[in-house]
Amino acid sequence: MTRRLGAEDAGDASALTCPSSRCEPGASLIAIVGDDGRLAHITPALPVDEAFAEAAAQHGPPEARMRFASPCLEAGCAQWTGSSCGIIEQVMAAGIGPAGGRLPRCAIRPSCRWYAQEGAAACRACPLVVTDATEGATLEG
Repeated sequence: MTRRLGAEDAGDASALTCPSSRCEPGASLIAIVGDDGRLAHITPALPVDEAFAEAAAQHGPPEARMRFASPCLEAGCAQWTGSSCGIIEQVMAAGIGPAGGRLPRCAIRPSCRWYAQEGAAACRACPLVVTDATEGATLEG
């Protein structure tokens, strides 16, 4: 069941955090991709500065190995559908992630766009979603 963001859920929607952003100064490192392809969340999130972003980019797209968060750009993002994040909608439509169980640790859940939009189901699927900022990358599940 889709949970729609309401004022009681997250307050100001413009303050929501994108859990799948690019590695750039001002973002936060929130997870690392493990050998099994799943994300291992980092709590608390670690700030990304210019030196980190440059070093991480020397080994290929950082987004293929780590997950970053930054303020949700809404209409400024190619994934914005006009009212919600299209990435988590694709993930939910594909049925990615377990149906129940404990939620993974998360440094951004209170402000997370995906959680505000889809609830606990988004959190359960989150460790299986790897952002890859390379051209032509697709959602796999």
